[in-house]
Amino acid sequence: MSGNGSKVARRARQSLGVLALLAAGWAQAAGISDGVVKIGVLTDMSGVSADNSGKGSVAAAELAIEDFAKDKKVLGKPIELIAADHQGKTDIGASLAREWFDTKQVDMITDLTFSNVALAVQKIADDKGKLALVTGAGSAAITNENCNKSTVHWMYDTYALATGTARALSAQGLKSWFFITADYAFGHALEKDARAIVQAQGGQVLGSVRHPVGTSDMSSYLLQAQASKAQVIGLANSGADTLNTVKQAREFGLGVGANKQVFTPLLALITEIHGMGLQNAQGMFITTGFYWDQDEQTRAFSRRYYERMNKMPSMMQAAVYSAVLHYLKAIQAAGTDEAQPVMAKMKAIEVNDAVVRKGHIRDDGRLVHDMLLVQVKTPAESKAPWDVYQIKTVIPGDQAFQPLSQSRCPLIKK
Repeated sequence: MSGNGSKVARRARQSLGVLALLAAGWAQAAGISDGVVKIGVLTDMSGVSADNSGKGSVAAAELAIEDFAKDKKVLGKPIELIAADHQGKTDIGASLAREWFDTKQVDMITDLTFSNVALAVQKIADDKGKLALVTGAGSAAITNENCNKSTVHWMYDTYALATGTARALSAQGLKSWFFITADYAFGHALEKDARAIVQAQGGQVLGSVRHPVGTSDMSSYLLQAQASKAQVIGLANSGADTLNTVKQAREFGLGVGANKQVFTPLLALITEIHGMGLQNAQGMFITTGFYWDQDEQTRAFSRRYYERMNKMPSMMQAAVYSAVLHYLKAIQAAGTDEAQPVMAKMKAIEVNDAVVRKGHIRDDGRLVHDMLLVQVKTPAESKAPWDVYQIKTVIPGDQAFQPLSQSRCPLIKK
């Protein structure tokens, strides 16, 4: 090679080296994000779902960060966690989300118990170029009409809850339903999805009644349900509302005796079952995405959680663990915490941890994974305070969640 040719080759190699260094620098800079990866747990600390999420969700997020890296770092940068109470109010949740994204350098918000809060925050996250991983809210609209490129709906939704429980009761010949429904976005969506499943199974809905969130006296609603003569009284509410409804129903003698009506909470978490007691909850069928005593992996995670919280994790709290852990894995794989590259990796990598097995995130933002149909044990069957469920069947993810072909998400091309 001539002298000039050698010089050209050397310059080309030098240029490539410079470009490689620049690319590495850009990747490192992209991964910095103000020098910290910051995760926000926006949850219910004081309302009807505080026991299901709240401080327990924060503890679950802390466990996920520790399990990802003992030094609590990703890409060499620290992982920080902040938390706040949205009080179940859309305006408070939205205001906190904007503040976190704009001034607190928060990269991702999770939990988002209450569908009204989740629906508001997922839009803000998309507008701000951030991420929302919804683990506490249930409305199927999150990945249907309101879907966006920045949101993942993690553990459950109203479609999955309604499908598992309604089909199980229909198979037992229970065809007529009456709904007691919480009067907000989640309750409405849960009743709507359950109605559709009941009718598709050849059943009928004899009526429904709506109550404000946080109602302490359920007597008038229970009497209307009793008067309907429906075989199944479906509870489309959650948290303390569900607990109060079941306990008061038993006090009135509903759901017992020769001609008993079947009570079924369409969303009930282990914290509520524990609170209402097996004497009140026994025999109820429930669809859930997580049970602490399913296998060795769930037991090992739950024992560690118990050491911190003195109770077993609810489905919502376990979901926070899974979501935060997967998010951090995606940042590591993407080499950045920039929202869309991370989202692409989250969808590309299988969700596989102590909570969710072989899950995958669809283009509509729905995490698809197996669900469980469980039945609450009798007091005699239970061997320990949190030994409350018999797993009746595992519902495959492609059967548990709304088919993508039925999606109303505008991101899905039909």
